[in-house]
Amino acid sequence: MELLKNLKRRRSERLKRLYERHKRIHELLREHGGDILKSENFMSTRGHLQHGTMTVHNHCMDVARYSLLLNKKLGIGCNKHDLIRGALLHDYFLYDWHDKDYLSQRKRLHGFHHPMTALRNAEKEYQLNDIQREIIKKHMWPLSVVPPTCREAWVVTAADKYCSLMETVGVHRGHGAKAS
Repeated sequence: MELLKNLKRRRSERLKRLYERHKRIHELLREHGGDILKSENFMSTRGHLQHGTMTVHNHCMDVARYSLLLNKKLGIGCNKHDLIRGALLHDYFLYDWHDKDYLSQRKRLHGFHHPMTALRNAEKEYQLNDIQREIIKKHMWPLSVVPPTCREAWVVTAADKYCSLMETVGVHRGHGAKAS
């Protein structure tokens, strides 16, 4: 009986810690990216699929969360403001890359050109600093050829690769594209 009580207590404590961590992450996202999260264009990314059944919106949210977790777990010391804003805007390309008609008009592959499209779109709406630009521009390394030069861009790149893999193999599942 005592063993069962200890297991329940430990499970309850673990769930409470996970809830608190989740709550802190969402507070950070609202604090540093609230304007992005509320923007019409960012909300429109709910209507485009990224990988599998995951929307671009949910993918960017996951990349921001995992970037924060990776930064903390490894003690990298990234600037959270830049990390969050860069992660939220890294795929701010604002089109459905699965649309064959749109892609046939583009001579280059989506994976190679979307970082610059995302950067142009983000710069139209937000004041970006050099670190945020670097995150958006280099998150597709090694496709971007030139590697990231700041730790924030490396963290977002790693989080993006992890989330993309989990979405592609079906471990992280979304709910499909939703009307915006």
